[in-house]
Amino acid sequence: MRRAGNSESSPNSTLWLWVPGLRFACPGRRWRPALTPPPRLAKSAAVTTAPDITMPLRDAARRPFVMAAAIIAAMTVLRIVYASAIELRTDEAYYWTWSKEAALSFLDHPPGVAWLIRFGTAIFGDTALGVRFGGIVAMLVTQLLLADIVRRLTHDARAIMIAVLMPEAALYYGLLMAKVAPDVAMIPFAVAMMWSFVRLAQSGDGRWWLAAGLFAGLSMLSKFTAIMFAPAVAAFVLVPDWRWRWLRSPYPYLAVLVAILVFSPVLIWNAQHDWASFRFQGVRATASYGISLRTIGDYIGLQFGLVGFVMLPVVLTGLVLTAWRGYHTREPVAILLSTAVLVPFLYFLVKSMTLRVGDTWPMFMWPVGFAAAAVNLATMTKEGWSARMLRSSAFWARTSITTGIAFVVIVFLYYVAAPWNLLGKIDPIGAEAGYEQVAARAQAALDETGATWIATTDYRTYAMMRWLFRGRVAVVEINERGRFQDFRDPGMDRIQGNAGIYVGREPDNRSSLWESIPAKREPLGQVERRWRGRVMDTYVLEKLTGWTPELSPPKDSPLFQWRVLAGEFSARLARFLLPSPGGGGSIARSASGVG
Repeated sequence: MRRAGNSESSPNSTLWLWVPGLRFACPGRRWRPALTPPPRLAKSAAVTTAPDITMPLRDAARRPFVMAAAIIAAMTVLRIVYASAIELRTDEAYYWTWSKEAALSFLDHPPGVAWLIRFGTAIFGDTALGVRFGGIVAMLVTQLLLADIVRRLTHDARAIMIAVLMPEAALYYGLLMAKVAPDVAMIPFAVAMMWSFVRLAQSGDGRWWLAAGLFAGLSMLSKFTAIMFAPAVAAFVLVPDWRWRWLRSPYPYLAVLVAILVFSPVLIWNAQHDWASFRFQGVRATASYGISLRTIGDYIGLQFGLVGFVMLPVVLTGLVLTAWRGYHTREPVAILLSTAVLVPFLYFLVKSMTLRVGDTWPMFMWPVGFAAAAVNLATMTKEGWSARMLRSSAFWARTSITTGIAFVVIVFLYYVAAPWNLLGKIDPIGAEAGYEQVAARAQAALDETGATWIATTDYRTYAMMRWLFRGRVAVVEINERGRFQDFRDPGMDRIQGNAGIYVGREPDNRSSLWESIPAKREPLGQVERRWRGRVMDTYVLEKLTGWTPELSPPKDSPLFQWRVLAGEFSARLARFLLPSPGGGGSIARSASGVG
């Protein structure tokens, strides 16, 4: 990248970007620093390393590092407390059931999240902290990778601090990385893939393609949405001047092979099960309903809420500037980082016009955006931007972090320490809380009737009953058996020939599904699931006799087929928009399936 000029600003034009305990020097010298400068004439390397700018690490004061480390340590403790204190949500319990199985993969997602939970429970046992511990580790690994990416691109200690503090100030990462999900398992691998490409760009060593392929495969082994980084990788290869070098090199193709080999458990499982996962997830990609301003608003509102009301504009601005800079000069890393976020962001924006985008779906991409925003702030100081613009950028970066961390702490205190329910039935935590009350009533029914097993008709109730009973009672979801292919025997020796207890949310007990089930049903009463004094749901209990559930019904049986995701999206959204007479709908239920 060429220098824009040699003119100097006045000696007093240096600005300072301040974050609590951090100051960012912004000299006025005008030039355009390259993240990965063009190669010198040698053919053996595509690029050289980035030049030092602003505040070299060796000269940086210790105070910014100490302050950032203290904030990260405090926020990590906060996540540990949250992970220990808040009962599991239904999808977390569902993934926990996966961790008890030996299946190669699962209908809803690849197995990465199950392996992450198995790692945590091996240390802390089957506790809430054990299930969620992997997410806490994933957050720290992600921050280390972001720090090294920004260090390598800027050699600016203060930009590194921005990159590692931005996740702490975003609600999804600063607090909800403690909520285990496939996205949480994928994020560190996805960032590691970007880190590998940065190493590739700065060294020109094609072997980094192999590392990128490994991390790409691990990302896909955690969640299919990792494929949405493919346009960024394609642009990284094809837009810069080095395109022919890599297209003629064996390394990119070997990287694809490595990724496929790592991803092969999912491919093998799907080949054995009629490509069920791809058909299941394909509904989301292809479903389309009428344009809805509400679903667009949901998507945009969730990004503001989960990334940050101030931080989202800051990051998007940094991404747009990085994209302009990258495509204008064909700079590989700028192209990679900006495209990795902007393409998925725009894709989900388009999908949100006709379908509700799940809360966690876009969360895999924002850590890359944090890196791009931090690099952009460091780069702007060398591009001749006006003092006013630099001051404005400094102010909004500072504000996004300070207000974001404050918001994360407030949300933490609300769920851990406050006694109130301020959001009613739409509270995302409260909407899935209180299953202990249902389990206690189910235990009483088991004791009263002599029944030996529990039946459910939705995976949420199934997961929570398995979690709360911890194997003391056999639990079976009697329908949607396609979700449980290759699962172990749930305890048929305790089920066959014995009475069972059906536990289901109203109105599931009146579903037409029961026409396919010849069991004798005897009502046993109801139980309310409450959170902080508010009734969140009502469950019915029935005694089942004269029937043994079939674990592997024919694939055309209504007991095998899983719910069509898009159809259930529409139905649940309709229930939210048109609440039942008993109360309002639930945002938490407007998204079908898991994650």
